[in-house]
Amino acid sequence: MDKESFFQDVYEVAKLIPRGRVTSYGAIAKYLGVARSARVVGWAMNGAVAKHDVPAHRVVNRIGLLTGKNHFQSPTRMKELLEAEGIKVKNDQIIDFEKHFWDPLTELGL
Repeated sequence: MDKESFFQDVYEVAKLIPRGRVTSYGAIAKYLGVARSARVVGWAMNGAVAKHDVPAHRVVNRIGLLTGKNHFQSPTRMKELLEAEGIKVKNDQIIDFEKHFWDPLTELGL
């Protein structure tokens, strides 16, 4: 797997996440056909924080925790961006995660 092209694939999927919705590292990995690579998707998203065209704040862990928050300009920035889109966050976890969850496999198909 070529890291650079894989990261680019991750970014392309992340760009499709609608405003007010979130997905998980694992869901992106599954969509890309590498279900066991959620951690690598996380590494890609850590680098995406600096890319203004990739909504890295919309990618969280499998239970809705803001595990990537420390890669943003401040530890509260990820939460602020999500709340600006109408997503409630408490103790670094998305409230009603299932309601906001966007599954690329379902939404985009293969």
